[in-house]
Amino acid sequence: MSFLIDVSSKCIILMYNETETLRPRHIMSVSNIKRPKLKDICERAGVSRATVDRVVNNRSGVQDHTRKHVLSVIDELSGHGAYQTNRPGTDMLPIDFVIPDQGNAFLADQAREIVDHAKICGNVAVALHRPAGPTEDELAVLLDTLSTSTRALGIIGVDSHRIRESLRALCRRGVPVVTLASDIHNVPRAAYVGIDNHAAGRLAGYLTGRLLGREKGKAALILGSRAYRGHEEREMGFRSILREKFPGLRIVNELEVHENAGQAHAATLALLRDHGDLDAVYCIGAGQNGVGNALVEAGCGHRVLFIGHGLSDDTRTHLVSGVMDVVIDEDARSEARSAVDVLVSAMRGKAIASPGPIRIQPVFSENLPAGP
Repeated sequence: MSFLIDVSSKCIILMYNETETLRPRHIMSVSNIKRPKLKDICERAGVSRATVDRVVNNRSGVQDHTRKHVLSVIDELSGHGAYQTNRPGTDMLPIDFVIPDQGNAFLADQAREIVDHAKICGNVAVALHRPAGPTEDELAVLLDTLSTSTRALGIIGVDSHRIRESLRALCRRGVPVVTLASDIHNVPRAAYVGIDNHAAGRLAGYLTGRLLGREKGKAALILGSRAYRGHEEREMGFRSILREKFPGLRIVNELEVHENAGQAHAATLALLRDHGDLDAVYCIGAGQNGVGNALVEAGCGHRVLFIGHGLSDDTRTHLVSGVMDVVIDEDARSEARSAVDVLVSAMRGKAIASPGPIRIQPVFSENLPAGP
């Protein structure tokens, strides 16, 4: 079983061996090739083994953006970064983007859309920085490194005192800053580009109450990371709508899984053991595939209401099977384009119009958009 990857106009043919390792069988003008394991690809890409297998063997059933994402992960794990820092000429506008790399398909989509839109703009040179996690220390070190060189910055980051101070220092130096997807407050940023996360949480709570259709019930929250303000706002929105409209629905547990599908799987199984009469699960961040697989494994796939965020191949599969009831989706492309456009305008000294909240859309099995 083999597949072909085009890496900077060089060809690599890789194949599985019996230990589920991707091994180079034929290499043309490529050196320093690593051997990524299947489980590492799944964890980094945030997709199932079945999805990776379909991509590797060039089979149908995978959306184009997910196929590109998986191939870029294999590219990175093989020792060749999928996103190259553009080296700007004198007439180029250099922009740095900090997008955590946590095996999250939505973040990978945003990174790719940023690069694609910069190419369309023609005179924008994007440098993508993808730290492995959202930890305060790692982000602070990266921002310190960028502080003397960056001319414009877009960031998905945690909302902490140390990160706020780093961003304030950049703003004082005249560097325009845009926060994406999850806002960082009390920073004189040029704009926040993303959805209204509080409203998204309220929508999830409203749908939970209406779809359960009864006065009393038990719900649980699977949180990505409260270090992201956006996830905290979704939680607050969910709780607020339950208090207002569905006071009989009780939140029996809240589990933080740090955007990891494996942790989400284990946490959901433990949750179902402790609460056999659980009625609903709201997955606030990444990890939906782990939650969905745990529900199926526990025999609750068609009993427990399951609501999450972000339409991907995995969430699409769970919607079609009936395990997942609703995906609250947002437009990664619009966010990426708005972020680039705001920073370009700021660098050119033009007035910046607020991009406004990105639209959120509940996706059910009955209104799934057609795949590519």
